[in-house]
Amino acid sequence: MKLDANVEALVASGALFVANHSGGKDSQAQLIKLLEVIPPSQMIVAHACLGEMEWPGAMELARDQAVAAGLPFILARANKTLLEMVERRFESRPEVPSWPSASTRQCTSDLKRGPIQREVRRYAKANGFKVIVNCLGLRAAESPGRAKRKTFSLMTISNSVNTWYEWLPVHDLSTKEVFGVIADAGQEPHYAYAEGNDRLSCIFCLFGSRGDLRNGRRHHPGLLTQYAALEKHTGYTMHMSRIPLVELSA
Repeated sequence: MKLDANVEALVASGALFVANHSGGKDSQAQLIKLLEVIPPSQMIVAHACLGEMEWPGAMELARDQAVAAGLPFILARANKTLLEMVERRFESRPEVPSWPSASTRQCTSDLKRGPIQREVRRYAKANGFKVIVNCLGLRAAESPGRAKRKTFSLMTISNSVNTWYEWLPVHDLSTKEVFGVIADAGQEPHYAYAEGNDRLSCIFCLFGSRGDLRNGRRHHPGLLTQYAALEKHTGYTMHMSRIPLVELSA
């Protein structure tokens, strides 16, 4: 992988590179590509644990890939689950949709991004890093919004203590190329892809395809019952289509 001048300078300056790893194919391919160009002494792998909401094996895949590469693995946990967050939002403001949406993605900010940033700050402080490069496995092919994302930018959370940059190392890769990177490295992606999943994040994701949601229902019917009960309780639906999850996953 060829580095642009900004990233090359940050490598030379000794910046800390954080590989955000969901356990999905894009995160897995990203780490493979990062290991080609970033010294292991300047890298860590971070995973936001979502508990029973995420596919079993996702955390283990991220952890095992990090351990195999000899990299520190950081597990970040929020002080609430997705369903607890929805319940609290409904209790405080029942007139406002309780579930995350494309425009208000509290699931990402509160359950993933925030906890990971907290743990990375701790690691950076303990190990003397002042500059942090936050690496995300976001790809242009996933959505028009992601296609417009800059591959390298200064993050607004930068302050007098830490300077943060965002880098999207696999932004230009196609889905076929992502699976090719994984195969060429002699690795296997998470088993949910073989079951037909397009995405791998929460078992029931607001952006999930019908196939993803059907897989979730088939493998985790008890979790579906919890989601459906909360949809009924709040009067709001989880999926961005606004179709009840039981119907959508049928």
